[in-house]
Amino acid sequence: MSALGGRILLVRAVALAAAMFLCAAATPISKKTGLTPTGVTQGNVLLQADEALYNTQTSVVMARGHVEIANEERILMADSVFYDQNTGIVTAEGHVSVLDSNGNVAFGNKVTLSKDMAEGVVQGFSALIGKYGRFVAVSAERRQGRYIIAHRGVFTPCKVCAEDPTPTWQVRAYRIVHDNVKKEIEYHDATFEFMGVPLLYTPYFSQADPSVKHKTGFLLPDFGTSTFLGTFAEVPYYVALSDSQDLTVAPLFTTAAGSVIKGEYRDRWSDGGMWLQGSIAYNTDAPAGTDQWQSHLFGSGRMPINSTWRAGYDVQLTSNDTYLRRYDIYEKDRLNSDLFFEGTSGRSRAAITGYFFQGLRPTDIPGQIPIVLPLVEYTYIPEHKWFGGQFRFDTNILSVYRTEGEDDQRASVSASWRIPYITNDGQRIAFEAMGRADVYHTNNALLTDPDAKKDSTTIFRGLTLASLEWRWPFVSTATIAGTNYVVEPIVQLIAAPYGGNPRDIPDEDSASFEFDTTDLFNINKFPGIDRWEDGPRANAGARWTALFPSGGTIQAMLGEEFRLKDNHHFAQDSGLGSTRSDIVGRIKVDFTPYIDLTHQVRIDQNTGSIISNQLDIKAKWGRSFADLTYLSLPEEDLGTGLPQPRKELNFAASIDVYENWYVFASAIRDLEQDEMRDARLGITYLDECFQFSVGFRRKFTVDRDLHPASSIIFKLGLLTSPVEHADLP
Repeated sequence: MSALGGRILLVRAVALAAAMFLCAAATPISKKTGLTPTGVTQGNVLLQADEALYNTQTSVVMARGHVEIANEERILMADSVFYDQNTGIVTAEGHVSVLDSNGNVAFGNKVTLSKDMAEGVVQGFSALIGKYGRFVAVSAERRQGRYIIAHRGVFTPCKVCAEDPTPTWQVRAYRIVHDNVKKEIEYHDATFEFMGVPLLYTPYFSQADPSVKHKTGFLLPDFGTSTFLGTFAEVPYYVALSDSQDLTVAPLFTTAAGSVIKGEYRDRWSDGGMWLQGSIAYNTDAPAGTDQWQSHLFGSGRMPINSTWRAGYDVQLTSNDTYLRRYDIYEKDRLNSDLFFEGTSGRSRAAITGYFFQGLRPTDIPGQIPIVLPLVEYTYIPEHKWFGGQFRFDTNILSVYRTEGEDDQRASVSASWRIPYITNDGQRIAFEAMGRADVYHTNNALLTDPDAKKDSTTIFRGLTLASLEWRWPFVSTATIAGTNYVVEPIVQLIAAPYGGNPRDIPDEDSASFEFDTTDLFNINKFPGIDRWEDGPRANAGARWTALFPSGGTIQAMLGEEFRLKDNHHFAQDSGLGSTRSDIVGRIKVDFTPYIDLTHQVRIDQNTGSIISNQLDIKAKWGRSFADLTYLSLPEEDLGTGLPQPRKELNFAASIDVYENWYVFASAIRDLEQDEMRDARLGITYLDECFQFSVGFRRKFTVDRDLHPASSIIFKLGLLTSPVEHADLP
C-alpha cells in the first residue's frame, strides 16, 4: 500500500463529488482556517487529511481523518473519502459537508456517487437554505447532474434552535424535487404544519428556491369587512417578466361595492425607469347619476435620450371624485399630471413641461382649473466666474388655458450677478444685483374679474434690485462635554424701487405659500414670478447650532423683516406686508436614527401670540417608531385655501411590545372642530417566516356619497425570507 499513490485521482474525484451536495441558496459559513499541515495540492485543488492511502491490490484510494478538499469553487469535509478506480464510485462518510463560494452548504451522513458523478445517493441529507431555512430528508439522490430528489423531507424558513425546536410553520412532503436549472422546488404529497399542527394537505405545489429574487406567484392577501365595501378580499398575483420588469394584478372582490381589478407594471433600465398603476371597478351600488364603471391611472417615467437630455412623465387621473378614497387607493384631493422634456449641462438646465390638474374637492370647478401648456424654462449658469462673481440667466415662458375663465401667457427673462467675500476675521459678505423684464397677455379677464379694465390686454414690466448680505459665524473655542457651538448673526439689506405689481397682471404661481424661516432671506418672498416684493427692506436674524460628538445636532433660528412702507400685495394673514413682519423661528433636533424634530413658529410681532405653529417629530428605537405632526395655520391661509383656521394633529406609531408582537396606531384629529378625521388601531405578529396582522380603521369625514365608515382588515402570509418591518393594514 502506498501512502500517496493515486493522489491525483482522489483529488479530482472528490472535487467533482462536491457538486452532488449543493442545493438552494443558503446561509454563508466562513471557510475553515488553521488547516492541518498534512496536505497536498494538484492545480487549484487542495487535499488535506490526517492520512492518505492507496491500495495497489484493490485500486482503492482512501483519505481519512479530518479530510478537507478545496478548490476555487467549493470545500468538501468528511471523516473519510474512498475512490474505487475499478468501478469509478466515490464514497464519503462521516460528518460530510460541502460549502461553495456562494455560501451554500449541505450535509450528509454518507454519500455515494456513480462513475460519471452525475448521479448518487445521500443518506441523512440536510441543507441550510436562506438565512434561517432548513431542509432535512431521510435520503436524497442526484439525477442527470441537475435534480436533487429528497425523500420524506421537511422544509422550513423559520428559526429552529434547541430552546424552541418547533418552527412557526413548515412543509412536510413525501417527495421534494429541487431543479437546479429552473431554480425551483417541487413538493409532492405535502402537508403544511403550523406550530407543529398539520393544517393543510396538497398533492402538489412549487416555489422558487431562495436564490431567485423574482418569482411569479401569489403575494400576501388582504381580507376583511368595511362599511363601504362589505366583506372583501384582495389577492395579488405577481408576474416576474425579467430581472428588471414585473407586473402585479390584484383583483378585489366585495359584497357591497362591486369588483375591482388593480394592476401595476414596473420597469427599470440604465439611468431610467417607469411604473404604471391603474384600476377599473364596476360598482353596482354607485349613486344615481354616477357611472358604475370607475377607474384610475397613476404612474411615473424617466427616459434618458442621451447624456444631456431626457423625457419623462407623471400621471394622476381618476374618473370619479370619491373613487380613490372609497377603495382606499389614495387619500389626496388634488391630482397632478405632467409631461416634460429636459436637458442639463454642467450647472445649466432647459425644460419644456405641460401640466394637467384635477381637483376632487366638492368646491372645485373643473372648467376653472388651469391647464399649463407649455412651461418653458431655461437657466444658464456658467462654470467659471464672471468678474469674480457668479452669473445667472433665466428665461421663463408660460401659457395657461381654462375652459371657463381667464387664459394667460407670460414671458420673462432675468439676469443676476452675485459676488461673495470672506474677511480675515471670518465675516461673510455677499453682494447681488438682479434685473428682470416680463410681458403678459391675458384673455377672458372679465370672466374671472368683472371689474377688470379690459377683457384682453398686454402688459410690460421691468424690475430691478440690489442686495447686500452679511454673516459672521462665531465658533466656540472651548467645548462642553465635547460639544461645539456656532452662533451666526445674519443681516440682509435689499434696495428695490416701489411698484412692479400692475393690477392687470394675473397671479398664477404666487398665491400659495406660508411665511417661515425658509423664506426669510429670499430676495423675493413670493414663490413665483407673477408677484414681486417691492420697496427697500431689511431681513435680520440669527442662527445657533450645537454639534455633538455623537454626530447629532441642534439648530435654532429666529428672524423677521423690516420695511419702510407697507406692502398691500401680501395677503392680510400672511405675516408680511407691514413695516415689521411677524417673527419666524425654527428649532431642529437631529439625532439620527433615534429622533428628528422640527418646530416652526410664526409669532405676531405686535401681540406676541403664536399665529402659525408646526411641529414634526420622528422617533425610532430598535424596531419601534413614532411620528407626530401638529399643524396650526391662520384664517384664510393661502397655503391651504381653507376659509377657517386649521389646527390638526397627526400621529402614527408601531411599538415592539414583546418579541415579535407589535401594536400599531394612527390618528388624525381636527383640533379646530374638535373632531376625529381618521383613526387606526391594530396588532401584528411578525417573525422571519410568518406575518399576521389585524387592524381596525374608522373614517369620520363626510364627502358626497362617502359617509363615516369602519373597516377591519386582516393580513396573513407565510414568508420564505425575512422582512425588516411589518406590512401594516
